[in-house]
Amino acid sequence: MSMTATLGPHLPYLRRYARALTGSQTSGDAYVRASLEALLEGNAELATDVPPRIALYRLFHVLWSSSGKYEATAANRAGVEGRLQSLLPTNREALLLTAVEGFTVPEVARILDWSEGDVEQAINAALKSIDRDLESRVLIIEDETIIALDIENLVTEMGHKVTGIATTRDDAIRMAKEQKPDIILTDIQLADGSSGIDAAVAILKDFDIPVIFITAYPERLLTGERPEPTYLITKPFSRDTVRATLGQALFFHRSMAPA
Repeated sequence: MSMTATLGPHLPYLRRYARALTGSQTSGDAYVRASLEALLEGNAELATDVPPRIALYRLFHVLWSSSGKYEATAANRAGVEGRLQSLLPTNREALLLTAVEGFTVPEVARILDWSEGDVEQAINAALKSIDRDLESRVLIIEDETIIALDIENLVTEMGHKVTGIATTRDDAIRMAKEQKPDIILTDIQLADGSSGIDAAVAILKDFDIPVIFITAYPERLLTGERPEPTYLITKPFSRDTVRATLGQALFFHRSMAPA
């Protein structure tokens, strides 16, 4: 089987992971491209003792961990008064791999080349940091009432405050201006045929806040061929997925903010 056939189905999801891990579509996609180029040029090999998806993420991790990104991320956090110090890059990797990418603890241990105990410890440390330090005001843009209420309950239980639930682009823009949220959770397709993407673009003209998109078809927004979301949650979603993605988006936004 060709490399394209073997790895192709997994690449959109590796982009999702890489973007969340780096806090940027540009950076995340660049690391994915670098991983593929290393394979094609013969400078890296996929592990053969694990399934292709685990091998691909393992290769990405080797490149990421050897690139100096840990140090760069730590430098970016230097002026944030230590409020996020326990949310270290390695802790975030373990959390994102389980909560967002759906790997088991043993699989994450293979990807990161850690013991299972170290993986569990890292996940717990990241979750405690998120719950303690990252409360925020959340605007939800979702036209399906049951899903909107489910998201509201989830983020409220996590300690966040929901400023409002918008069902259309125009409602979302109005609520954002009135309520000034810290972060947005938005569906792609809205009730009146408008787009959550259009709403986010309009809101971001006036506010510098992270946006998390929710979709049943993530592969459509993970092509790496155009400007696409940095943070993406797949329907149906779990509490841990929302928790981890919210924490990651706020982590980068607040880390980059002036001290």
